[in-house]
Amino acid sequence: MSAPLSSIKILDFSTLLPGPYASMMLADLGAEVLRIESPTRPDLVRMLPPRVKGGSATHGTLNRSKHSLALNLKKPEAVKIVQQLVSKYDIVLEQFRPGVMKRLGLDYDELRKHNPALIFCSLTGYGQTGPYRNRAGHDLNYLAISGVSNYSRRKNESPVPLGIQVADVAGGSYHSVMGILAAVIHRQQTGEGQALDISMSDAMFSMNIFEGANWLAGAPEAQPESTWLNGGTFYDYYQTRDERWISVSSLEPQFFSALLNAMELPETLLQTAFDDAEAQTQLKKILQKRFLERPWSEWETVFADIDACVELVLEFPEAMEHQHFKDREMITEVPDSDGALHKQIASPFKFSTCKAEYRHVGAELGEQTEMVLKDLGYTEQQFEKLKNDGVCADNKTS
Repeated sequence: MSAPLSSIKILDFSTLLPGPYASMMLADLGAEVLRIESPTRPDLVRMLPPRVKGGSATHGTLNRSKHSLALNLKKPEAVKIVQQLVSKYDIVLEQFRPGVMKRLGLDYDELRKHNPALIFCSLTGYGQTGPYRNRAGHDLNYLAISGVSNYSRRKNESPVPLGIQVADVAGGSYHSVMGILAAVIHRQQTGEGQALDISMSDAMFSMNIFEGANWLAGAPEAQPESTWLNGGTFYDYYQTRDERWISVSSLEPQFFSALLNAMELPETLLQTAFDDAEAQTQLKKILQKRFLERPWSEWETVFADIDACVELVLEFPEAMEHQHFKDREMITEVPDSDGALHKQIASPFKFSTCKAEYRHVGAELGEQTEMVLKDLGYTEQQFEKLKNDGVCADNKTS
């Protein structure tokens, strides 16, 4: 069976992480993705170490299964090529600051003249409107402005930079994919295309689902270590005797009871632990002391067959080697142009009648330029002239 999105064709103008991660998810599910890249200002992800066979391992993953067309969008001839492409690639994903695509003559209003059913997704930090629309930002800034960073820290301590980009990926990439697919369904029903305005800061703000609902209902604002989920209860991390960390999230009564039994703690805590903040503080002290009595190897045996929502905090190499992820086939092998296989983290989507596709690692800059232009009807002579005029480049000249 073909992958579920095999009928979708996307022009991807994005770089770095949020947009490419979104188009990677779509490509894994079968979409045909053509990246439009600058021949003079290449995506910085291409430069990231480590390098495998001359290319960035990160780029090879983020841009797997995609083709690369190198165009200088400041050239009118390059704009004309994009206008020709939108009749075939009827979804555009772009990550420029507001107004850039318009200055290039490639905004939604212009491109839909060439394809009225066009879906045009703009992914930015702060959206296309509002006083911050032209402001620069990164993942940490969107977490900060949304209020998440403040109540996700320890009391009297600074917020901690996360090891993954929550606002970029959960906020930007995933919301772009959801928006694009919703627009595709709408187009199937009505024949209409449309523009999408996806803001990473909006997305993070919307993810304050518990605290937002509480605040709007008149509850006090969330403070560090004040809620059920930010360290205000025993839902937290605990250190063992061998200095490993354990996550404990036994919130429901049946899981909490199992936790107490496994740790040989009195069942009376089941009645008193949820009374008030002071009870929670005392419970955390009891758990902290108890976990420090044994190394993780012993606690692992204790919790191995018990449903108590207790898991070891794995070091990353341990996660990569974990049997659960192996059984879930979360590491895959993706071929390069020479047929050599590269190990990469796989798509998390599991379907009953089709599978994710991994056609090849990220393409070289401009690797498919000649192929794309010839498919549009350009002759060899026209292609060479465009290259000589600096309109486009291929991997032989870029």
